[in-house]
Amino acid sequence: MAKILVVDDDQGMREFLEIMLTQEGYGVSSASDAAKALTRCRKEAFDLIITDLKMPKMDGIGFLREVKDLSPETMVILITAYASGETAVTAMQEGAYDYIEKDFAIDDLKRIIRDALAKKGITRDDALFLKEVEGAAGFGNMIGNSREMLKVYGTIKKVADTPANVLILGESGTGKELVARAIHANSARATLPFMVINCGGIPETLLESELFGYIKGSFTGAYTDKPGLFEMARGGTVFLDEIGELPPLLQVKLLRVVQEKTFRRIGGAEDIHVDVRIISATNRNLAANVKSGSFREDLYYRLNVIPLHLPPLRERREDIPALARHFIEKYSREFAKEIKTISAYALELLVQYPFPGNIRELENIIERSVALETSNIILPENLILSQDVQETGTEPLSQIPDGGVSLNEELARIEKTLIQRALLKAQGSKSKAAELLKISYDSLHYRSEKLGIGA
Repeated sequence: MAKILVVDDDQGMREFLEIMLTQEGYGVSSASDAAKALTRCRKEAFDLIITDLKMPKMDGIGFLREVKDLSPETMVILITAYASGETAVTAMQEGAYDYIEKDFAIDDLKRIIRDALAKKGITRDDALFLKEVEGAAGFGNMIGNSREMLKVYGTIKKVADTPANVLILGESGTGKELVARAIHANSARATLPFMVINCGGIPETLLESELFGYIKGSFTGAYTDKPGLFEMARGGTVFLDEIGELPPLLQVKLLRVVQEKTFRRIGGAEDIHVDVRIISATNRNLAANVKSGSFREDLYYRLNVIPLHLPPLRERREDIPALARHFIEKYSREFAKEIKTISAYALELLVQYPFPGNIRELENIIERSVALETSNIILPENLILSQDVQETGTEPLSQIPDGGVSLNEELARIEKTLIQRALLKAQGSKSKAAELLKISYDSLHYRSEKLGIGA
């Protein structure tokens, strides 16, 4: 679903646009002035912004400049009752997509919005698909409907039924194999084999035989012919995890498979032809490895036809509650426990934690918590989080933006971050957190309630 922000100091116009856009199927937010709109833009991304030109304190042109600094890809449409050729030119020079007078025809505005979103790459079919996914907990076996994951789902839908090779990029623990399985499951190859191999977890000599198979008698212990992964995957998909770990000799042999769709078993003289789709994944910077010479450039470009970046969990924090609930349900069943939920503050701790190990680390934390918990709700004291992990975020702004800054909001942000860190270090104990912050328990309780930090 395309996300649109309406900015106008006229409440009637705001409400009219909100109703009209919602009926069109868009996700709509609104703000009464530029400062409030910029605050929203710093917290979430919008595909399109519709803004009034004449507003108090900061006009539409000034707001447009700020938006383009924050998010150059966001489309902006200016609406005004005071149209002039000079203003229109200025708006377009500053990066506005279009400019329309306030007595516009509704169909004209709808058309401009559709054209702007299409130019940005959001077609009607994409929007309908993403709207359907956004209403669910996730897509396939993946969980989360954050903006970042909706982009991943959209890419999966677009590339699944093509023969193109896909390279999935992402940190360890982000769920790259789940993405590969989703691509396979949504393709015409879905009923055919999906074969997985970890290129970094098998010694080079064994890896070659696993990939390509061998002929009886080709080496000690080869008592029978054995097909390799590519043969067993005929017509289906081969998922090469940790492709950056592939040794140089096997990179050469894999290149032949990718280019010619043929290979030979170890000890064999016969070329074997296979039709397979190759999906690779890595947590390395393969482009840097190409420059250093540790990964073949020709193989890199053959595998990286469609790159798909999987975001780390810290960039999709809104998905943490759903993931936590999923793992609570999973391990409650596994350990035969009746744990139904997680306390508000324990969940807040998880949402604020940076998860260097990503989803794999979250699953480990929940598994341990379920095992330790004796009640029917996960409490903060049973969340064992790394104390060595630190995040930035308490620092004040390095400079004041042209639109100004709310001192109270900045101080509240810093205060909230410090309280959350203290509570994390104290494993949820407010009395210990108060000691760490050198304030009274009552003061901490008051500040936590004021800042909306769960109890």
